[in-house]
Amino acid sequence: MVQARHFIFDRSRATERLDCFLAGVLPEMSRSQLKRLIDEGRVTLGGAPAKAGTRLKGGEEIAVVVPEAVPAETPSQDIPLTVLYEDSQLILIDKPAGMVVHPAPGHGEDTLVNALLHHCRDLSGIGGELRPGIVHRLDKDTSGVMVATKTDAAHRHLAGQFKDHSITRRYVALVYGVLPTARGTIDQPIGRHPTQRKKMSTASRRGRRAVTHWQVLESFCGDRLTLVELTLETGRTHQIRVHLADRQHPLVGDPVYGGNRIRNLTDPELRRRVQELGRQALHARVLGFVHPQTGVYQESTSALPADMQAIIDYLRDKQTVAARDAHPTR
Repeated sequence: MVQARHFIFDRSRATERLDCFLAGVLPEMSRSQLKRLIDEGRVTLGGAPAKAGTRLKGGEEIAVVVPEAVPAETPSQDIPLTVLYEDSQLILIDKPAGMVVHPAPGHGEDTLVNALLHHCRDLSGIGGELRPGIVHRLDKDTSGVMVATKTDAAHRHLAGQFKDHSITRRYVALVYGVLPTARGTIDQPIGRHPTQRKKMSTASRRGRRAVTHWQVLESFCGDRLTLVELTLETGRTHQIRVHLADRQHPLVGDPVYGGNRIRNLTDPELRRRVQELGRQALHARVLGFVHPQTGVYQESTSALPADMQAIIDYLRDKQTVAARDAHPTR
């Protein structure tokens, strides 16, 4: 079904490029999709075809015509998924570590999107394409709860909640060191690393505000490791990993921000288990939002994956034995 969207650029706003304005009011569409609509003449200003770089000054009437959804170019694949919840509007997945979320150059298959295209037979289209709507991502080696949408309306609704920071996102991580207090907040902008372009950093000159709240769940003082729960107020790329590393408490197993902290582990068995983990010890445990159709708040929870749980169980057992040896029964 062809959709027509209409907007008026508020006269009280500062001037803005048309493509930047559209990216803000149509968050469910990528910049490449918006560019294609503009190039095809489907975006008009006062009834005339518009150009991406047109400066909006106030009062302009903007119309965007989104054509009927067409099949996605991304191939569908029969990849097993753990579905936590599903209805006609959205689907919640328990993403395993090691799965890339979205196809990219050099990695066009075996992604979550490939799997969802096979699983979801009731997609109505996102941004003119029959595909699942990815409104947030988890790093390849981060496990846990993710949501994807099936309709444009659901995508707009959830994208708006992510933009407003009203989504509930709680993670569990195992980090190096013993945190100084039981809870705290890190409020530090994050942007692209000034010299290492594949990394993010709090030292970026163009950082955007990033806020992470943390709470200690368990301390394993003998091994100087801590299990923490992290609640995101914002959702910047690598936010938890960067914030904790910046405080000298990088995530256990993090190949990018963890440095050589593994050499500080004096227990050979623990070191072996961390090496076998092969990823950052980070899990998205809770995701909560207002359902786009019912208006009811709902949460989904994912249990810790076996690889992280095994390390935590080992630490707990060690701590129990140490406590028993320190206070033997008479």
